[in-house]
Order: sequence, then C-alpha cells, then structure tokens
Amino acid sequence: MGMSFSNDPMSTGVALDTESGLSPGSAEDAIDALYREHGLGLIRFAVTLTGDQQTAEDVVQDAFLGLHRNWDQVRDPASRPAYLRTAVVNGARAVHRGRGRIKARRHLVQREPPVWSAEAAAIDGEDRRELLAAVARLPEHQREVLALKFFLDLPEAEIAQTLGIRRGTVSSRTARALTALSRQLQEHK
Repeated sequence: MGMSFSNDPMSTGVALDTESGLSPGSAEDAIDALYREHGLGLIRFAVTLTGDQQTAEDVVQDAFLGLHRNWDQVRDPASRPAYLRTAVVNGARAVHRGRGRIKARRHLVQREPPVWSAEAAAIDGEDRRELLAAVARLPEHQREVLALKFFLDLPEAEIAQTLGIRRGTVSSRTARALTALSRQLQEHK
C-alpha cells in the first residue's frame, strides 16, 4: 500500500492511500459509521451467543478491530456487515471454547441462564424468561442459527455465508432447534 503526499502547493498535507484513493481517516470514519449503524444490534446478537453483556461487548469490539486491521482485504462496502457478523460468531465460539476449558479445570456447576439484555431484564414475562433459558440450553450451532434468523432477521443464504455452512444445513439446524425449544418449553409447563 503506497502513501503519497500531493505535490500541489495548496495541498493540506494529508497522506493519501494511492491504491484506494482514501485518506487514512476514511477507514476510521467508515468503521465509525458501521458501528453507529450495526454496533448495538451486533452487541445484542453477541449477547444471545455468549450469555453476558460484557463478553458480548468485547467480542463486538474485537470484530470491529479485526475489520480495521483487515480493511484493505474487505474492500466491498456491502460485505463489511457480513464480515462483522462472521467475526462475532467466531469470537463467541472462541469464548465458549475458553469457557469449556475453564469448566473442565474447575468442574463448575451449571449456572442459571444470564439476563440477556437490559430490555429483557425489564420485561417481567415468565414466558420470555423460560424461552431465553431454553435457548441458552441449546447447542451452540443451533443458538447461532436461531439468533441470526430470528434476532437479526437474516435470510438463509446470509446465515449460511456467515456460519460457513450450506443453506440446507441452516434449514435443518433451524428445524431441529425449534423442535428442541418446543420440547423444552412443553416439559416446563
């Protein structure tokens, strides 16, 4: 990536990336705009995958930092939200792998499902708490598909792209997850 200053005497002295024609601040401005547009939704999505707000915020922050580091490789603006979603899923998976190692070492007991968000905490409905607890008990790959489909309202093709799986796998995981949720909710009644 080559940087050059304009030879124009009226130049402001701002370095330009000669490959993309963007000033160094452009990436930061674009990432800032992406965060304003998608940040809160990605944090909420990450909370459904990780189970707690602070970890979710860390995962989303790491996704945006990764986008910044790989800015030159993600040139198509339309692909940047997909990049961030995939990074959030991968970050949540890494969190779960780390938690699995900690549980194996400490023999931790099953904890109560977390409060998913401030909005969820404000809702008193027992049905909602039961549903969130049932979702928390699902296998990770089923939680991911449900969160992408019903929380972010993504079509199956984008879910498949985000998770790196085939579209048919998205359909089968969704069906299995909904069946498992139904079974769990019926058992609690």
